[in-house]
Amino acid sequence: MSRRSLPFLDPVRVTTGERSVAHLAAAMLLDYPDEDVRANVDVVRASVETLPRTVTASFTAHLDAVAAMSLAEQQAHYVTTFDLRRRCALYLTYYSSGDTRRRGMALVTCREAYRACGFEPHDDELPDYLPNILELSARAPGPVTDALLGTHREGLEVLRSALHSVPSPYAHLLDAVCRTLPAVDDATAERFAALVASGPPGETVGLSAPLLPFPTFPSSRSEVPA
Repeated sequence: MSRRSLPFLDPVRVTTGERSVAHLAAAMLLDYPDEDVRANVDVVRASVETLPRTVTASFTAHLDAVAAMSLAEQQAHYVTTFDLRRRCALYLTYYSSGDTRRRGMALVTCREAYRACGFEPHDDELPDYLPNILELSARAPGPVTDALLGTHREGLEVLRSALHSVPSPYAHLLDAVCRTLPAVDDATAERFAALVASGPPGETVGLSAPLLPFPTFPSSRSEVPA
């Protein structure tokens, strides 16, 4: 896979509700494709039809592409893409911290973000797993999830570029998500360029992506719904 980067996408104006719909749809479609995911495709397709045109078009491109695959073909593509390619990892702290001791603190920070929103992360996945973070963003929109996604924006852009380079229909889902986020600032663009050039850090000194503290607020909700 070539190390090429894509131009940043222009953000589109979305309401909080529209962004929640987009992020929840992307969360479902970015998870491992099984019978349940395939069974809900029509519901997802209908839910994204009311989103801004370019966001809907990205979802439609993904859905049309995977509809042409059998379930076994889609599962094989998913494993080859996300499990066997370092630059297509769905774990966002990997891009800022790599396989280093610093990643442990980044994971703690992600876990604090869930708790600040009144949720506990899923026990069966690391808290930086992109589908779960997008689900959290959809169910608890606000400054905490905005900060969490903003902290890892360069990782999202590296993943988007890598998926387009494969190529993979999952790239369209990253296009949809990135269109719902604010424009990329200069500092994030610099970190993105560094990651494209050299990949995630492999030593204990990583990139200087900020790790943000999140205050925790009490809530009756105990876990991010599956």
